[in-house]
Amino acid sequence: MPDSPLQAHSASPAELRERIEAERAGRPFLVLREGGGGQRIVELDGFGTRVSVGRAPSNEISLPWDTEVSRLHAELESIGGEWTVSDDGLSRNGTYVNGGRISGRHRLRDGDVLRVGRTAIAFRRPATEDSMPTHVASAMPPIAELGATQRQVLVALARPYKHDEFASPATNQAIAGELHLSVDAVKAHLRGLFQRFGIEHLPQNQKRSRLVAEALQSGVISTRDL
Repeated sequence: MPDSPLQAHSASPAELRERIEAERAGRPFLVLREGGGGQRIVELDGFGTRVSVGRAPSNEISLPWDTEVSRLHAELESIGGEWTVSDDGLSRNGTYVNGGRISGRHRLRDGDVLRVGRTAIAFRRPATEDSMPTHVASAMPPIAELGATQRQVLVALARPYKHDEFASPATNQAIAGELHLSVDAVKAHLRGLFQRFGIEHLPQNQKRSRLVAEALQSGVISTRDL
């Protein structure tokens, strides 16, 4: 799969400042890169409750440079204060969230990365005083249940996301070097983490990014740990 414009760029200091200012505003927003590589921040509240994404200029979020994006590709909709994304057969190539193709409507959580065509779009919902996640019994392993080394491996895997939500997870070699482990030991810990988070069935090229997304969304680790 070709790299998206986002994957080819690191965030500049000015772009990081722009993201921080958007977070301080406290409203849901999207981060993407234009065809030329420049960062674009889209505050969702400015569009009401429904936002269309596609290649045609009539869309609220138009991606004319991406030929793998359909003219009308997907829709974002705010329902009860929560943003969702749906495709419902609108696109030829599908819509993905954190590496998995969605079917029907999918609720978005802070830090989710959508992919339409070759374009990655990060969804950010800055925390508010009354924003508390709903706890699902036994859905995710509490931090206390993770072994010390296993948690270190998870944090090292996610470390590239500290300043760039479009990053790729750390490689086994990078994790091994940081933690002074063998690559085989890192692989063994990751296999255990895949099982704990119930994602061992995913394709190999999706497991690592999904693990990071699940760990950050569930609060098992946070960006402060990175």
